[in-house]
Amino acid sequence: MTAGDDSPVHGSQPMLAPPPHARSNARPGRVLPVLVAIAVLMCGGCAGYRFGNQSLYSHDIATVYVPIFESDSFRRHLGERLTEAVVKEVELKTPYKVVSTPNADTILSGRITHETKRVLIRNRFNDPREMEVNLQVQVRWLDRRGQVLREDSLALPEAATSVTGSATFVPEVGHSVATAQQQAIERLAQQIVALMEDAW
Repeated sequence: MTAGDDSPVHGSQPMLAPPPHARSNARPGRVLPVLVAIAVLMCGGCAGYRFGNQSLYSHDIATVYVPIFESDSFRRHLGERLTEAVVKEVELKTPYKVVSTPNADTILSGRITHETKRVLIRNRFNDPREMEVNLQVQVRWLDRRGQVLREDSLALPEAATSVTGSATFVPEVGHSVATAQQQAIERLAQQIVALMEDAW
């Protein structure tokens, strides 16, 4: 390059200013107080709000004791099977913890009062084609002081609530009484746990 040449030397170009849209107008000193104010307002507005299944149940209860359900039926182990189904349903659907001590916040107990089986449809040879299994249970939910937390409008003894579950089965296609009973038990457990929801 000659001394009279006006072309710029490579690597010595002047720095260009960034375009206007690339400049930030935010000032760090003003952003932080605004973010703090928004966080305080959001927390204050949601202080008493509960999310998910916790909004359906009482927040004053943490633990539930479920003794083995009694049974007036001659069929064996119905009470144990229903107890197991209720415990699973409580753990799955509610925020409560099932414990093995009567010193829990509440006690959920029950008794199977009726267990019936009847024929719904007969074939032309008078053999049962479709049958129904029906279970009826009385349920009580008490707090630690013995006060009833749930009672129905039905005038049942000991402020118990009557819950019924049924299931049909077809022997011709391989269904059995045991599978129908299990289906009825699972439906009963769902209804029993639904009774534990807070009243609207």
